[in-house]
Amino acid sequence: QVQLVESGGGLVQAGGSLRLSCAASGDTICISTMGWYRQPPGKERELVADITTSGSTNYADSVKGRFTISRDNTKNTLYLQMNSLKPADTAVYYCATKTQCVATRRHGEYGMDYWGKGTLVTVSS
Repeated sequence: QVQLVESGGGLVQAGGSLRLSCAASGDTICISTMGWYRQPPGKERELVADITTSGSTNYADSVKGRFTISRDNTKNTLYLQMNSLKPADTAVYYCATKTQCVATRRHGEYGMDYWGKGTLVTVSS
């Protein structure tokens, strides 16, 4: 199994920046693609960005040019640098990962196998 713990959320004014981190533990050797998802108040959870083990990235149109996803495989940590934040970015942000080991696969939401508990980001206008 894999455990994910997010940190770095908080309250920020529009135009500001935050950096989210996600620390992975457990069967980290099994981790493959990792991603950040968010759930705005009253809305469904949505993809923000994801990144493969080799560093290929994919972003939601709404965050392109403002957010940057990265990972440090030596530290088993995922990051999300968020710049030029908007009130519409207010949400609970979740870290998630796929695994490549059959024994740890769970086939959950968005095809991700493990999810963190989330960290709240609030952007004030």
